[in-house]
Amino acid sequence: MSVVSIAEAWPEIGRPFTVGDLDRMPDDGRRYELVDGVLIVGPAPTSQHQYVLSELLFTLRQVCPAALAVMVGPGVMMSVSTELIPDLVVTHAENLAGAKLDVPPLLVAEVRSPSTAVFDLNTKKAVYERFGIQSYWIVVPDVKTPELIAFELHGGRYEQVARVSGDEAYAAERPFRVEVVPSHLVAKLR
Repeated sequence: MSVVSIAEAWPEIGRPFTVGDLDRMPDDGRRYELVDGVLIVGPAPTSQHQYVLSELLFTLRQVCPAALAVMVGPGVMMSVSTELIPDLVVTHAENLAGAKLDVPPLLVAEVRSPSTAVFDLNTKKAVYERFGIQSYWIVVPDVKTPELIAFELHGGRYEQVARVSGDEAYAAERPFRVEVVPSHLVAKLR
């Protein structure tokens, strides 16, 4: 695998992008994702985004069972034409051998930003649902009214199981028992 310029990684005219093309994209700080052969390029996360993500990571890692792993999202390859990079992933530790995950994680979480809000709630949610990821959380890092929205897969479809804000706690059972309080995730940003 070699890193090339975006122009060199671009597929031939008429051919959709593949995960192989995605793997050749430059490491330039942008987030390159792929949905059904369509390249999605996002900006690098802000420091506030990364802070909230690190607080969520810390909260989950404190109570994570030994057989599971919580980490900042690696690439999750759903097919040769679809790969997303969630902000946070919980998976079985045995799935960590490769450069990316190719089996459904137990949980993916996204910290919403203005540039990704619609993509996270619509496209990513639909792709994660289709891939069979059991739990999907969206953290809204608004300093005044932070929120956590949780979805769980039931009968192949996501159902919203929680929407908490401020000092309300979400007592999750999946993928393991943990309590998440949105205001704690943004406390130092106030």
